[in-house]
Amino acid sequence: MRFDVVTLFPELFEPFASSGMVKRALDVGELALRFKNPREFGIGKHRGVDDTPYGGGAGMVMRVDCVVPCLEALDADAPNGEAAHRVLLSAQGRRLTQARVQALGSHRAVALICGRYEGIDERIKSFVAEELSLGDFVMSGGEIAAMAVIDACARLLPGVLGNPESLAEESHSPAQGGLLEYPQYTRPVEFRGARVPDILLSGDHARIAAWRREQAEARTAARREDP
Repeated sequence: MRFDVVTLFPELFEPFASSGMVKRALDVGELALRFKNPREFGIGKHRGVDDTPYGGGAGMVMRVDCVVPCLEALDADAPNGEAAHRVLLSAQGRRLTQARVQALGSHRAVALICGRYEGIDERIKSFVAEELSLGDFVMSGGEIAAMAVIDACARLLPGVLGNPESLAEESHSPAQGGLLEYPQYTRPVEFRGARVPDILLSGDHARIAAWRREQAEARTAARREDP
C-alpha cells in the first residue's frame, strides 16, 4: 500500500516513519510513503501557498492552485501509474472509524492532504474523493491526522503484526461486532491489592470467552453512546 502525503511539513514524518509498526511495514515492503510540499507550487518569489479569505475574516486560507498541482504531480509520478484515492483531512470530515480504515486499506494508493491555517479553499473538494476527521476537535494542521490514518492502515497489512489473530479481538473489530475490547491482565496476579479476576486463572476457556464477551458488551454500553 502506498500513501502520498501533501504537507507543508514533511520533516514531521521522519521520526514517525522510523519506528514502530510503520517502520516494520516499510521494512517488509508492504508500505510505501511519498511526500510532496505544496510550496513547490507556491506563488511568487517567496512561494506563498496561502492568502486572505474572500469576504473577510481571521486567518489565512491555503490556495487551491497550489494544492491541486501538488496532487497532480504525485499522480504523474506514481509508480506503475497508480493514481491515489484522495482524502482531505479536515475537522469538517466524517469521523474516522475502524470500518473506514479497512475501506482505505482496500486501495493500493491513498493521498492524504494536510491542511494548515484556516484550511484549504473550498474548491479543493472538487478534487478529492472523501473528507475525514479524527473527531470533533480542531488541530493546527492535518499532519497528526495523516499519521493516525497511516498507522491504523499499516498495522492491517500482511506481515506487520506479530500475531495477526490479535486484529480479530481488538476494539472495533468487525469480528467482535464493533464492541470495545474486554479488559486485559498479565503478571503479577496481585498488585497493590488489585487481583486478576479469578475466572481468567481458571483455565476454563468457555467460561473465559463468555466473561470476556460480557465485559466487552458492558464496557461498550458504558462508554459509547452509539455502540
